[in-house]
Amino acid sequence: MENNLPKTYEPSSTEDKWYEYWTKQNYFAPIEDDKERESFSLMMPPPNITGQLHMGHALDNTLQDILTRWKRMQGYRALWLPGTDHASIATEVKVVDKLRSEGIEKDDITRDQFLEKAWEWKDEYGGRITNQLKKIGSSCDWTRERFTMDEGCSEAVKEVFVELYERDLIYQGDYIVNWCPSCHTTLSDIEVEHEDQAGKMYHIRYPYKGQSGYITVATTRPETMLGDTAIAVHPSDERYQNLIGKKVIVPLIEREIPIIADQYVDSDFGTGMVKVTPAHDPNDFEIGKRHDLEIIQVIDEDAKMTKAAGKYAGLDRYECRKSVMEDLAKMSLVVEIEKHDHAVGECYRCDTVIEPLVSKQWFVKMKPLAEPAVAAVKDGTINFVPERFSRVYLNWMENIRDWCISRQLWWGHRIPVWYCQDCDEVIVSREEPTTCPACSKSNLKQDEDVLDTWFSSGLWPFSTLGWPQETLDLQRFYPTDVLVTGRDIIFFWVARMIFMGLEFMDEKPFDDVYIHGLIRDGQGRKMSKSLGNGIDPLDIIEQFGADALRFTLITGNTPGNDMRFREERLEASRNFANKIWNAARFILMNAAELNYNDIDPQSLKMTMADRWIISRINQVTEKINDALSRYNFGEMAQTLYDFIWSEFCDWYIELIKPRLYQDEDPAAKMTAQYVGVTALEQILRLLHPVMPFITEEIWQKLPGTGESLMIADWPEVSEVEIDQEAEEKMDLLMGVIKSIRNIRNEMKVNPGKRIEALLSTNNEKAEILREGASYLQDLARIKELKIGTGEMERPDKVSTAIINEIEIILPLAGMIDLNKEVERMEKEIEDVKSEIKRAEGKLANEGFVNKAPTHLVEGEKEKLKEFKTKKARLEERLTELKA
Repeated sequence: MENNLPKTYEPSSTEDKWYEYWTKQNYFAPIEDDKERESFSLMMPPPNITGQLHMGHALDNTLQDILTRWKRMQGYRALWLPGTDHASIATEVKVVDKLRSEGIEKDDITRDQFLEKAWEWKDEYGGRITNQLKKIGSSCDWTRERFTMDEGCSEAVKEVFVELYERDLIYQGDYIVNWCPSCHTTLSDIEVEHEDQAGKMYHIRYPYKGQSGYITVATTRPETMLGDTAIAVHPSDERYQNLIGKKVIVPLIEREIPIIADQYVDSDFGTGMVKVTPAHDPNDFEIGKRHDLEIIQVIDEDAKMTKAAGKYAGLDRYECRKSVMEDLAKMSLVVEIEKHDHAVGECYRCDTVIEPLVSKQWFVKMKPLAEPAVAAVKDGTINFVPERFSRVYLNWMENIRDWCISRQLWWGHRIPVWYCQDCDEVIVSREEPTTCPACSKSNLKQDEDVLDTWFSSGLWPFSTLGWPQETLDLQRFYPTDVLVTGRDIIFFWVARMIFMGLEFMDEKPFDDVYIHGLIRDGQGRKMSKSLGNGIDPLDIIEQFGADALRFTLITGNTPGNDMRFREERLEASRNFANKIWNAARFILMNAAELNYNDIDPQSLKMTMADRWIISRINQVTEKINDALSRYNFGEMAQTLYDFIWSEFCDWYIELIKPRLYQDEDPAAKMTAQYVGVTALEQILRLLHPVMPFITEEIWQKLPGTGESLMIADWPEVSEVEIDQEAEEKMDLLMGVIKSIRNIRNEMKVNPGKRIEALLSTNNEKAEILREGASYLQDLARIKELKIGTGEMERPDKVSTAIINEIEIILPLAGMIDLNKEVERMEKEIEDVKSEIKRAEGKLANEGFVNKAPTHLVEGEKEKLKEFKTKKARLEERLTELKA
C-alpha cells in the first residue's frame, strides 16, 4: 500500500475533481438494481432563477445533502430532486431592467417579444445558482432537474387549475386586492410586508346634511375620503345611537353619505366613528358588501388620483394628501393632526407602499382546501420539527382568506381561460380552444394574467415526479420523506404544498417538515444588503473549502433556532479538516507495507485500546443515527468532532505509536496497522455526509476500498463489537493520564522528562492499571511506575491527585518547585470546598430532596461523600508538604 497524501490538504485541487467524478459516474441518481430497497426522497426548495447563492441556500442544501448521503449509504433508493422557480415578479423586474438598459420599454414590444427576451434571460442567468449549489457538494440528481415552467410542470399547472375550476374551487370576482403601483400587479396577503412607520392621524370634520354641526372622523389617509360612501359606528356605542341613519357631507367632494352601524368598528379607536372607503381598504370593502355601499375608486393603478377625485385628478396619492389637507384647513374642517405610528404594507419585491384596489381577479376558495390541511397537522400525519412551528402554520391556516391567484404580469403560467369576444362565453380548458362551444365562433381571447408563482410551487412535490401522468418516480418517491426549509416560507410554500398534495394526490406531500433558523452575523443581526454584512459562500469556499463551510454550518445548529456565523468557527472547521488529514497521513505512512485484504481478523493480537476504539466507533455510529433521525445536525457535528479529534487522534493514534515504531513483535505491529486503517475507514464513512470531499480524497488512498466512498455502505452497529468493559477500563486509564499530565503541566515539568509515579487504589482498579501500565508509561511519560493497594511507602515530598478512587502520587524530587505545589494544592482544596458547599446546599433544599428522582438525590449524596473524602486526603497531603 502506497501513501500518496500530500503534506497539506488543498480543497481547491480536490473538490471540483471529485464532484466531476461523482457526476460522471451518475452516483447522484437513485440506485437502480434488482434489490428490494426502501425509497427516500426530498425535494429541493427551488431557488429563484434570479437568485445568487447566499448563506441561507448554503445551509438549506447542506442539511438536505447530509440526509441524502446518509440514506444513500444506508442502501435506500435515495432521490434528492433539484430545480428552480420562474419567480414571476422578480424575473419580470430583471427583464424590464435589462430592456430599459437597451433603451426599450416593456410597453414598446409585444407580449411574445417580451417572453422571448425573458427566456433568453433565463437561459443566460437561470443556471447560475444551480452551478453555485454544485460548489458546496450538493448530491442531488441533476438528470432529473426541473423548472416550474418546463413542459411537465406547466401541464400540471393547467390540470390543477382546470380541476379546481370544475370542482367550483376557483372563481372570478371583483375583490379588493393588494396592488403594487411599481410592479403593476396584485400581491397575495403574504407577499405584503408590514413595516412600522411614523405617520399622522388626521381628525377631520364632516358637516351634517340639512342642519348645523358636524361629526369628527380620524384617518391616516385623508386622500381616500374622496371615495367615502359611509361613516360607520359600532351598533352598541351609546354616544352615536341617535346618529345612525342620518347623513353627512363628504367635504371637498360634496357627496351625501349615511351613518351606518357595523360590528367591525372599534369604539376605542379615534373618535369611534370611521370613514368607509370600500374601494381602498379591505375592511371597508367587507363593510361595503354587508351594507351594499357604492364602490368609488379614486386612486388608479399608478397610485394617481382618478377622475372621481374631482379637481385632484392626476395627482400622486401623497401630493393629493397634502392638497386635501391644505383645502380642509382653509375650510376650518381640520380638528387636529397628531403623530401616529402604524404598520404600512409594502411590496416584498420593491418596497413600494401597496394600494388596496378593487378589481376583477381569479381566486381559490380556501376553506374546503384548508380544512384537511389543518387536520393533517393536528392529527400528526405531518410533523413539524420543531413542533412549535405547527402553531404558526395552524394559526394562519385556520384564519385563511381566499387566495388571489392572478397576477398582472407577462412572465409566468398564463391563466388557461379564454373569453369569446362574440358571446361573452368563458372557456376554461387544458388545451387552447379554436372555437367557442356556445356560439361556434373562433373570435377568442386568452386571459392576459398569469398565475401567482406559488401556485406552481405548491405542486412541486408531485408535478416534478411526472404528475398528472402515473410515472414510476411518482409511485416510488411520493410522498416524500422530509421537507427542509426556512421558517420564512411556511405560509408562502409549505402550506400550499400540503393542501395541494392532499387535494390532488389524496396523500400528504411529506412526513416531516424540518424548519431551520436563519444565519445571522457575528453580532446576531440578519444578513442584508443595507447592513453590508452579507457573506458570499463562494468566497468562503475559495478560502476555507466547502467541507469547512459545511461543517461550520451544522456546528451548534439546533432545529428551528438562528445561528451566528463567525470566521473563527470556519478556522476551527478548517483545523478539524487538517487534523483528519494529518491523522490519515500518519496511519497510511505507518501501514505502507500492510496487505490489508490478506489479513484474517481472527489472527489479530487485539489490545484493550483496539477493542476500545472499535467499540467507540459503534457507539458513535448509534449516536449519529439517533441525531440524524431527529434532525439534530448540531449534535451529529459535536459527536463527530469530539470522537475524531479527541478519542481517535489524540488518544488512539498516540496509544498505537509504540506498537507501530517497533519490529520485535510483528503481530502486534500488524494489529495496530490493521485496526488503525479499519477505524479510519469507518470514521470516513461517518464523516462523509458532512465533509464529502476530504473524506473521498483520503478514502481513495485506503486499501481494500471500492470505487467511491459516496456509494459505500453506512457503518452498521455491531452489538458484538460494543465492549463496555474495554470502554470503562480506558476511561479510567485516560482519566489517570490526564491527571498526571495536568500536574506536570501546572508544575511546568519538561514534556520530554520521564518521571516516577505511584498509584494507590483498590484491588479491582489496581488490576486495570496494571493491564494498562504501558499506556500510562507511554502517554504520561513515566519511567518508573508502582501500582499498589492500601498504604504505599512514599517519599517525603510528593504531588498528589485523586481520581476515581485512585490516588496519584508523584515524587517531587528533582521535578518541581515546592512552593508552587503548595499553592496548587491549596487551590484544589478550595475548589473541593466549593463543591461540598454546593452539594450540601442542594441536599438542604427540601424541594430538591422531596421532588427530584431518587437516583439524582442519592447521586448527590454520593458526590458529597466523595468530595469530603477527597478534601480530607488533600488536606493531609498539604500538611505533609508544608512539614
